[in-house]
Amino acid sequence: MRHVIFEGLPAAGKSETLSLLARFYPQSVVVLPELVKEVALRERIDIFSQRDRLTEAIIAEIPHRKDQIEQAIARGKLCLEESHLGVHLAYAKALGDSGFIDAYPQIASALPQPDAYVRLDIPIELSLLRQEARNTPRFFIDGPHLEAMLTALQGWHIEHLTNLIAIDADREPSAFLAEVERELQLQYTSESTPLDDTFDVILLLGRPAAGKSEFIDFMHKTPIAQRARTYHIAPFEALDDFPILWEKCVEDDLWESMRKGRLYSRRADGNYAITNSNMWEFLIRKLNQQVEGIMSQPMSLNSKTLIVEFARGGERGYADALSQLSPEIMKRAVILYVSVSFEESWRRNVARYDEKRKSGLLTHSVPRAEMEATYGSDDWFNIAPDSHGTIAVQGMKVPYATMNNEPESKDPQVLGPRYAAALDELYSLWKRR
Repeated sequence: MRHVIFEGLPAAGKSETLSLLARFYPQSVVVLPELVKEVALRERIDIFSQRDRLTEAIIAEIPHRKDQIEQAIARGKLCLEESHLGVHLAYAKALGDSGFIDAYPQIASALPQPDAYVRLDIPIELSLLRQEARNTPRFFIDGPHLEAMLTALQGWHIEHLTNLIAIDADREPSAFLAEVERELQLQYTSESTPLDDTFDVILLLGRPAAGKSEFIDFMHKTPIAQRARTYHIAPFEALDDFPILWEKCVEDDLWESMRKGRLYSRRADGNYAITNSNMWEFLIRKLNQQVEGIMSQPMSLNSKTLIVEFARGGERGYADALSQLSPEIMKRAVILYVSVSFEESWRRNVARYDEKRKSGLLTHSVPRAEMEATYGSDDWFNIAPDSHGTIAVQGMKVPYATMNNEPESKDPQVLGPRYAAALDELYSLWKRR
């Protein structure tokens, strides 16, 4: 996301939240204050009695606000804006301000549309208490007008089909702030954290249950500064084609329930087996779209790493998949292959299935015959015969490292050195390229 607007009732905590984000993420975000309040304070306008004058001042300010948003995005920052004119429209309806209502269509078209709206949810009663406590009578809004505003605002979001993210702001502060950070995909890094020398894109390959998800989980749990220094991985986003595949299988269930033919899969012992061989190319192209969408944003990989996870089997599984990824991705990519034998992959897959089945979670195991047919062999060691080096993909030399992940371990004291050794080799190759 590049542009997000915060909204909420008066005293919901918008200004305070954005102030904290600006303080702790100066390298990542730009915060813009509420346009209406900023104009009213600067021009000394009473927001209740001088509505026409306020509308004129808002219209005059819009070109400047548009420039601020576009400049922040061009610098690769996440632009966070407090409130928006859809909220002011809702207040205009609650207050009977026909002047702003009539002017709104022209005003709305002049501002960039955000990627999402974050609503800080609190009860009206709490808003009233907090408004009284902060003692700013010129901005106080009573309960009936707040109710009317919320009704109008909800209609505005429905009409405009917005991406609205509601966050409960009436709870313990650390839990609230943690959710805000998750929704905005913000990870705290100190100014001394060495993020300049980290991988851009890691293609994380290997058989099912080879340990790819465990690798990602380990990196999530490693403090960012340590992760950057030891493993050369910045704050990261992980993409995986399995959720796409699973969704297609679930869609097949719907087609089957409609008495239509399944398109991609068949049922296999309570799970699925893929029957449409075109699915593998489809999946890599979907990953391609997701990665290109991220990379198309200005400075998207500045102090950030993308980890793209997938498994392929067969005589040309990885060769075909790598050839179908965008050259723009491959120019910035390294490959880490997590190596286990088929027998070990099968053993872990069964163990994982049994563990999840006992806890009642969604599983994705398949019969051994299906697993063996799809992943019994792969072409990785044909295209990458050494423990590390480069492979030719689309006319480029792409660094790779093969990490032996047997015997299985869940001990960080074992996994840390194992990961570090493979990533150090990969990093050296990447820097030389």
